[in-house]
Amino acid sequence: MDASLAFPLLVGLVAVALAFDFLNGLHDAANSIATIVSTRVLRPQYAVLWAAFFNFIAFLVFGLHVAETMGVGLVEPGVIDPHVIFAALVGAIVWNLITWAFGIPSSSSHALIGGLLGAAIAKGGIGVAVWGGLSLALMAIVVSPLVGFLLALVLVAIVTWASARSTPFAVDRAFRTLQFVSASLYSLGHGGNDAQKTMGIIAVLLYSQGHLGTEFYVPFWVVLACQAAMALGTLMGGWRIVRTMGLRITKLHPSQGFCAETAGAATLFAATWLGVPVSTTHTITGAIIGVGSARRLSAVRWSVARSIVVAWVITIPAAMTVAALAYWAVSVIEWF
Repeated sequence: MDASLAFPLLVGLVAVALAFDFLNGLHDAANSIATIVSTRVLRPQYAVLWAAFFNFIAFLVFGLHVAETMGVGLVEPGVIDPHVIFAALVGAIVWNLITWAFGIPSSSSHALIGGLLGAAIAKGGIGVAVWGGLSLALMAIVVSPLVGFLLALVLVAIVTWASARSTPFAVDRAFRTLQFVSASLYSLGHGGNDAQKTMGIIAVLLYSQGHLGTEFYVPFWVVLACQAAMALGTLMGGWRIVRTMGLRITKLHPSQGFCAETAGAATLFAATWLGVPVSTTHTITGAIIGVGSARRLSAVRWSVARSIVVAWVITIPAAMTVAALAYWAVSVIEWF
């Protein structure tokens, strides 16, 4: 590639990656605020400000283990070039826009993983996949919502026992206050896990072009840019998905919103410290279903939950397909 074209192309790809991060915040705003909005503890316009702030400061709490997994733990770094990154982002962005338009809470994380896999395999074949890191990410599709579900059940049991001698009014008032804490923790976990995925994509692009030297790392400006882009996306909201997450799955009260958010936050904190790129959407959905199931199984609208699970299953292959087509299209255009 001509040196005069390399830097503008690099800047353009970084901008596209940040656009994906913005869309991630827009698409996944519901993960952070759905419960606190649906319980009417905060109005939507204040909830997004609250969530965006904690999304942004998440880098002060967590390391960059998830970014390292995304950068060098899913596909071989040697296969990465600007065409692969562009096609990966196209795959993820297109799928995010489709699911956002229909109000489907699919996983931005798995859309990005699918996009990266599809583009890399289109270039180098199936052998470029790093199956150790990839198997952890795929296993998290099942494990993260299950952990969120089980933790939510346990928390509901504890809260019910602790509140047995209190009046409903006192319980409601106490948990309206506690939901500020649980929503903050969940937004921290959301910002910590999700923003790092885009950091990893940008960092491996810089590394592949020789801008990081011989050792992979995430520059601090990349950290700040990704956290800011996600926070800005969260500020813009995602009200269609908020409605699905906060109202259509099950009806929530403040104590139940607290249990769902706390269970989700605990799951995200553990995954982020372990460097596993989990889906924040999967995690909070599992926790919300757990809260509803603790009340009674019929309290959960299982038809809505089923449609969400279908979206989860097809996200990675759908994003892979779009990314592979985008890579082949770019290759054909360059050939001409």
